[in-house]
Amino acid sequence: MKQLSPFEAEDPSSKWDKESSKHALDELFKATFAYRKSEGFYKLMKFVTKFHFYSPYNAFLIHTQRPGATYVAPSYRWLKDFNYRVKPNANPLVILQPMGPVMFVFDVSDTEPLPDAKPLPIAVTNPFKVRKGMVNKELEYAIENSKRDGIKMYYQKTGSQAAGSIRKVVGKTFSEQLRFQVSKKKDKSPIYELLPVSYEMCLKEDSEGDFRTENYATLVHELAHLYCGHLGTPNKKWWPDRSGLSITVEEFEAESVSYLVCNRLGINTPAEEYLSGYIKKEEKLSTSISLECIMKSAGLIERMGRGRLKVRKK
Repeated sequence: MKQLSPFEAEDPSSKWDKESSKHALDELFKATFAYRKSEGFYKLMKFVTKFHFYSPYNAFLIHTQRPGATYVAPSYRWLKDFNYRVKPNANPLVILQPMGPVMFVFDVSDTEPLPDAKPLPIAVTNPFKVRKGMVNKELEYAIENSKRDGIKMYYQKTGSQAAGSIRKVVGKTFSEQLRFQVSKKKDKSPIYELLPVSYEMCLKEDSEGDFRTENYATLVHELAHLYCGHLGTPNKKWWPDRSGLSITVEEFEAESVSYLVCNRLGINTPAEEYLSGYIKKEEKLSTSISLECIMKSAGLIERMGRGRLKVRKK
């Protein structure tokens, strides 16, 4: 029998780790001592949650270039929205642009008012002000968009200490298919595409208390397990296969995503307590933790809560 080489015998998470040079954030994470320390990582997470007007990925890029930034915008927006101009010789910050390569933005400290400029609004002068948020349509949109990845939801009564769960459907075939709306007819009636069930997720059944907020936090946590690759992947173009990680790493990544998504909505969850507790115990983070997966998963789940997404391309 042919003996597998060490590389051939590796699990998917180890292979992903070896390919980290292809993933910009993970390469930076491994090379930058500041983020490898638990305290530095926690500060980064807090910065990204407060920079909620940009995607988690872009908020991270801003932090790496200007940790003290408070509010950034392109030069044309400073002029158009606030009647401010960028100071001569100001250093631009580079972030990713939707539907394009990159865009250059400037922090408020790099701008100055024109003669007829009005005082800047509080959203600019104090964007990190603590907000009290609530779950609105995010829960329903995220549940609906979960269907495009073959996630079937079911609900059951659970104790106060019980969490939700997600599992891959293995060993049985579902006759049931998920109906995912892809468009509308001229008369505005919905057009559906039937998608196979690949995963099952359990959420809490309607009960006393703020179950919507609790269910949203649970949904985010379980989706994070999926999109961080902990359950493998049906298509590597959608999310990576990182199965084989330790339970500690999987939970740390899922809690990090939950912390980012929920706190950017102004919702406090136990995720912050989990992360702060981990930091007290561990001075350095595991090298298996993927900052890239955390940021991308958080960004995807945020988009899932804002409106209907298109069906996945094979």
